[in-house]
Amino acid sequence: MVNERIDGDSYRVSDEEKAHFAEFGYVHLKGLLTGDEVDALETTYDRFLRREIEVPGKDYCDMAGDYGRSPEDFSIINVMLPRRYHPAWQGNVFERRAASVAGQLCGDGMVIDYDQLLAKQPFKDDAVFAWHQDMAYWPDTPDTRTATLWLGIDDSTIENGCMRFVPAVMQEADLRPHVPQFGDRGESHALGTDLLDGDVVVPVPISRGDVTVHNERVMHGSGGNTTAGSRRAYILAFRPETTVKIERELGFTHSHNDDDDVLEAVGVDGETH
Repeated sequence: MVNERIDGDSYRVSDEEKAHFAEFGYVHLKGLLTGDEVDALETTYDRFLRREIEVPGKDYCDMAGDYGRSPEDFSIINVMLPRRYHPAWQGNVFERRAASVAGQLCGDGMVIDYDQLLAKQPFKDDAVFAWHQDMAYWPDTPDTRTATLWLGIDDSTIENGCMRFVPAVMQEADLRPHVPQFGDRGESHALGTDLLDGDVVVPVPISRGDVTVHNERVMHGSGGNTTAGSRRAYILAFRPETTVKIERELGFTHSHNDDDDVLEAVGVDGETH
């Protein structure tokens, strides 16, 4: 079936979808990639999971636990910056089409800040991504515009841990307080915050090849995987080129191998955000 919204490297975002993203901080876009295009990405994706492509240090870790877990016990396999460790992936169809979406939702000058793979393993009730706002992980910059595209390599369902959003936080002036989820930032990477009374959670199941796109402020998270299959996602975060330049000048790369001195210097300590 032909998706008429796809034209080569472009994907047409409707006016209604742009308005939804602006108001609620997220949007679901159907059929960003075709089945064949996802198939081609999946081959390389699984090479990362099997560690056939080397990813050093903490950039291959478990986002559901501390850095001390053995890979065979991981609940959420997390691969940071795959395009750094496998340059042949740079410029792939997801990157090209995602750039089209980021420009439509956020304006000119958007570039890839980082990429990430997140794979929830089968029958892992603890494969939970804590509630958080992405800005809690990042240094403050003058231009915070963000379009983070979350691509389903598998169908993403409530049962296997699809994305969930709390759009009401878009009306709040400040970020909610975040704290490390497993010890401190030297022992694990995950930050989290709490739901408040009255928060309305919106689960967003998507099909393979669909994306959700979210901004830097909307609160989001996901539940465990209670199914026999994996829940694999491929993430690209686009931010203004000037913002990325500031981050790099500060020594902030989004790598889990960034040392504690860098995180402290840029104010990413898990306590003040």
